[in-house]
Amino acid sequence: MRILLVEDDDRVAAALRPALRRHGMSMVRLSAGRDVVAHLGEVDVVLLDLGLPDMDGVDVCRAIRDTSDLPIIIVSARGEVDDRILGLHSGADDYLVKPYDVGELVARVEAVYRRRRVGPGALTPELIEVDGVSLDLARHTVVVDGESVTLSRKEFQVLALLATAGGAVCTRNRIVAEVWGRSWPGANRTLDVHVATLRTKLRRPELVQTVRGVGYRLDLPTTGE
Repeated sequence: MRILLVEDDDRVAAALRPALRRHGMSMVRLSAGRDVVAHLGEVDVVLLDLGLPDMDGVDVCRAIRDTSDLPIIIVSARGEVDDRILGLHSGADDYLVKPYDVGELVARVEAVYRRRRVGPGALTPELIEVDGVSLDLARHTVVVDGESVTLSRKEFQVLALLATAGGAVCTRNRIVAEVWGRSWPGANRTLDVHVATLRTKLRRPELVQTVRGVGYRLDLPTTGE
């Protein structure tokens, strides 16, 4: 995933780049707002500070939204309720107040990116089939080799998240944040148990692949010409 950081504080940018890289994200950084629109075609998510040296970040947010449907997260020291409301009304998808936890920021980035991809108007199929497994996102049903398989709500949500990622890696932070809505000390162990149960119920141990140190991905077949 490619992130556009619009931030004039060199220290913030320097600290964020390696943190994003650890989660499989690359970063393009601008220190002012005037050239943001010209870079939108190069990125997947915009992180936008409001206190820019050349123009107000709210105006930058509006300019982005006038030309693009890219996810925007405002990351600002302005923490008053009126500031957050103004930012969201200006087209931002989310608002995070500085100082923030990097893990939370990454989870929010992944959440807004997924919502844009699978939300209203996105081209995500309701029925996904792979290796004899049929996943119906609308009916919340799973069929394996023609037989219905019962999954718990969380198991289905984990499988649906991996399936709609199109074979891309879903980080542990992202899965926990989107399926459980929060993190806790034993979250990774809980996720591992759900994945192990999924592998057993789907009778496809290799379908849900572990990406060591990162998360999980679905082993979707590649298509050639």
